[in-house]
Amino acid sequence: MKRTLKRSWLIFIVVIAFLGGLCFLVIETILGASDWVDQPYNGHISGSGGLIQAGKILDRNSDILAQSVDGKREYHSNKQVRKALLHVVGDDSLNISTAIQSRFRSELTGYSFIWGLNMPQSFRHGHDMELTVDIPTCKAAYNKLKNYDSGACVIYNYDTGEILCSVSIKSYDPNSPPKITEKNAKKYDGVYLDNVLSSTYTPGSVFKIVTAAAAIENIPDIWERKWTCNGKEEIGGGDITCVSEHGTVNLKQAFGHSCNIVFAELAVELGEAKMNEMAKKLGINASFSISGVDTKKGRYDISKANKNQLAWSGVGQYTDEVNPTQMAIICGAIAKGGTPVNPYIISGNSGSILADIGLTKVGTAGKNMISSSTAKGLNDLMRYAVVNDYGDDMFGGLTVCAKTGTGETSKGSDKDKNDGWMVGYCTDSEYPLAFACVVRGSSQYGYSTAGQVAKAAMIQAAKSMKNN
Repeated sequence: MKRTLKRSWLIFIVVIAFLGGLCFLVIETILGASDWVDQPYNGHISGSGGLIQAGKILDRNSDILAQSVDGKREYHSNKQVRKALLHVVGDDSLNISTAIQSRFRSELTGYSFIWGLNMPQSFRHGHDMELTVDIPTCKAAYNKLKNYDSGACVIYNYDTGEILCSVSIKSYDPNSPPKITEKNAKKYDGVYLDNVLSSTYTPGSVFKIVTAAAAIENIPDIWERKWTCNGKEEIGGGDITCVSEHGTVNLKQAFGHSCNIVFAELAVELGEAKMNEMAKKLGINASFSISGVDTKKGRYDISKANKNQLAWSGVGQYTDEVNPTQMAIICGAIAKGGTPVNPYIISGNSGSILADIGLTKVGTAGKNMISSSTAKGLNDLMRYAVVNDYGDDMFGGLTVCAKTGTGETSKGSDKDKNDGWMVGYCTDSEYPLAFACVVRGSSQYGYSTAGQVAKAAMIQAAKSMKNN
């Protein structure tokens, strides 16, 4: 009797475990079906039953970026546009994992768990996808970026969160994806990476925005202070060098002239705790979600830094790294008085499924980064830099606050691999645009490289907004 009861209980447990596992499998299959469909290794979806019947991808003006015609995926008719928006749209190879065609294939194809890829057309809903990007602005940025080894340009509306420009270099024509071999691998190194979202660069002097924010919040007499720059100063047993001898300067002048001596001294005075605190507030070591894609985390780590290294970290050197989108969001936060609006690239007109999963929210506030008084102080510094150092006519009449930088990543014969930056925003109410542009592959300063990308893209973005 005991043996029979024991066996009954064993059978009961096995049956319950089996039924539980079966239920789990069914639930995971139903809920995770579209995720499986979207995986790059699922070749079927990109073959005869996949992208060839996917919906259209359109820009903010309903211009077609990609569509399926007669059993073939076709891209924009202009080659420059195709290359400019490659990393946003993607191609048939699906090697760009963050691209729309890679991440949202189930939505584009109208995939259904019940019907699979054979859902009747009358049942399909919203499988066209409208993006927030503006073709002319992206094209303008691409034409300035294309001659560099690597780079990125992102512009977004800091009032609404719409990304108007997202361009990454290196690129290629999606009509003819490259066949990468051992011989040409160097040429295409990093070509599948969207640098706007998935890369970090040495910030150089654009990181002085972070150091300045920490100084404004923690040093009561910061606006009355004056410093003397002789072009070089010994700090912590090593030299901090500057591009010029700036003489006696206040904070605005030091920021505009991008004086390394002043910001190195500030980093040391503030110390590890306060510098770390501000880097954390501004999200330097964090990711930001852009329509479901997380940006690569930046890096500010001075846990093992000596005094000289701490000083260099305050001017954007040492081991500092930042992401382009991250810097644009910081600029947007300054423009908004301390709290950014979350950027997004999939329009709210793209269908109810995407809206339901939170990828098309418009104008949602992000986490507060800095106080309104600190934002005003940074605004004054960045405006001073444009008016007194870059030229107020640089952006074709737009009222811009900005900062340039040159991340020195190499020396000697490799000096032409440095990272040139320009970040900022426009304060004109009709053009609420924040931007970040970076290029790698030049010995020139950020103003001459990334600055020219930012200029072309921002002027076009304002023109597009005015025309619409």
